[in-house]
Amino acid sequence: MKTLLVIREQLKGIYSKYDIYITPVLKFLMTMLTLSLINSKLGYMARIDKGIIVLVASLVCSILPSNIIILVAALFILLHLYALAIEVAAVALVVFLLLFLLYFRFSPKDSLVVLLTPLCFGLQIPYVIPLSMGIIGTPMSVISVACGVIVHYLLTFITDNVQAFDAMDTDSELQKFRYVIDGILDNKAMMIVIASFTICILVVYMIKRLSVDYSWTIAVVAGALANIVILLVGDLALDTNISIGLMLLQSVFSLCLVTILQFMVFNVDYTRTEMVQFEDDEYYYYVKAVPKNIVSKTDKTIKRINTPKRNPVSTDKEQVHREAVKAGTDAIRNAEKRSLEFTEI
Repeated sequence: MKTLLVIREQLKGIYSKYDIYITPVLKFLMTMLTLSLINSKLGYMARIDKGIIVLVASLVCSILPSNIIILVAALFILLHLYALAIEVAAVALVVFLLLFLLYFRFSPKDSLVVLLTPLCFGLQIPYVIPLSMGIIGTPMSVISVACGVIVHYLLTFITDNVQAFDAMDTDSELQKFRYVIDGILDNKAMMIVIASFTICILVVYMIKRLSVDYSWTIAVVAGALANIVILLVGDLALDTNISIGLMLLQSVFSLCLVTILQFMVFNVDYTRTEMVQFEDDEYYYYVKAVPKNIVSKTDKTIKRINTPKRNPVSTDKEQVHREAVKAGTDAIRNAEKRSLEFTEI
């Protein structure tokens, strides 16, 4: 345990020292991963489905605010959908505008969540998002998570129905509009996931704020169980064909990842909990103080002291010199003493 705490403190120290370099690199990697997944999932416009385009866009986004990454990702999606069908791109544009209005109005600081939610769906670890945002986010993080879920299911619906769009006549624009809108509004799986993620975030957030021992651990486990129960109930009620085995496996893996995140952001020693009571003119205060687990990294400095070897010849010369100086000093003192006695006579 002590070794893990030392590693955590070392990582924090490295990030605080080199954050000016680490942050752009992380934004570059996230942008590149996001745009690469968009191109691999859609890929209808060959002009932007190139590595050099993704590389240049990632380099530009690495030095810009995080919100720009969302706009660039939305632009790539719209361009691909435009190449597929202009009606599909128009519906996606309206959906994105509505989501951006909600996002920028209520949770503009959770820009990474909007990107990470579809990414985690693509990496088969979607339940990491609600558990993580319950720990490090606020109740308003529900908006950002819901936006990410809607984007994921919108893209999934479009990619699953490409043949249906191609089969429609070019003159049936209204039919394409209606088909896409109905596909979004009638998506029962999306509604269940949004509801489960919302309740999961709220459960984790409320429990972690309780004044009980191991509240964060209890909150994460309770949030994971609440998410599983809601998904199971929704699957039974609406027949969404959710894979129960895959869901349980993803939930356990997500729980392990969030436990690591909890260790990095919140790690305390409940064995040294103290209860403090004091008062002022108007109130009595009852405070529960739980110390953090912090291990300072000690820097060991080894000093080597080498004793120089003395040359015997040099030592003899130094001894002779000291004796000569001493003899000269004694002679001067004797001369001064004799001169003083002669003056007195």
